[in-house]
Amino acid sequence: MNFRIISALVLRYLFLYTRSPMRLVELVFWPVVDLMVWGNLTLFLQENTNPQFAQFLTFLIGGMILWDVLFRAQQGVAISFLEDVWTRNLLNVFVAPVRTVEYVAATFAVGFLRICVTVLVLCVLAAVSYSFNIFRLEWSLIPFFVNLLVFGWSLGMISTALILRWGQAVESLAWAVPFFIQPLVCVFYPVTKLPAWMQPIAQALPATHVFEGMRDVLNPAVHHLSMTSMLYAIGLNVVFMAIAGWIFGTMLNTTKKRGLLTKFATQ
Repeated sequence: MNFRIISALVLRYLFLYTRSPMRLVELVFWPVVDLMVWGNLTLFLQENTNPQFAQFLTFLIGGMILWDVLFRAQQGVAISFLEDVWTRNLLNVFVAPVRTVEYVAATFAVGFLRICVTVLVLCVLAAVSYSFNIFRLEWSLIPFFVNLLVFGWSLGMISTALILRWGQAVESLAWAVPFFIQPLVCVFYPVTKLPAWMQPIAQALPATHVFEGMRDVLNPAVHHLSMTSMLYAIGLNVVFMAIAGWIFGTMLNTTKKRGLLTKFATQ
């Protein structure tokens, strides 16, 4: 793996953001809108419920911020690929001596940088407007962040692989894939509220254990992180990352062999 190539690819994506301010607006506009919706709902519910449960309701804001970590990680991979498609640059990347692992690592880095910008804005706004301090999660915030980041990268590779297979006609999957699994990862409610047949599926997703853990930490009656839950999340992330890498690599090699990359340059 050549880190100079990775840094050059990352720099190329960063130039896109600096030369198009609207891309920077997109990083914060929708997350801020989501935060305002869930933040105002939290305030309304806190004012109309008993004080003990009102303290627990902050999980709505925490869930929204952590969900955005997963979503932005996925977007960093999928949208970086689409940026190359939209600018007719995809063939240039793969004609150059860029390995697949270097290309993927660059999109991971872009996803991480996108998350840093978005989460920083959300944390400041949540603290100022809704008195929610994300650091109430204490040290558990680190495994939560890392697990959601890795799972988002996995979803990003799967999204990109599907676009490689079926072309730009399905590029909406770059936004849709995370929302396919959002009801199952239980961002705003516990797993036990799902239908019985859906609960094993939810438990097989690493993000589910993160959001369950977040609610445990924010719940005054529990206020601790289950290490078993985090170990499940880590193990499942290893499995998902391996599967996503295999799918992406297989689809990319198939696309190259069939000469389908030229379609992305001409559509």
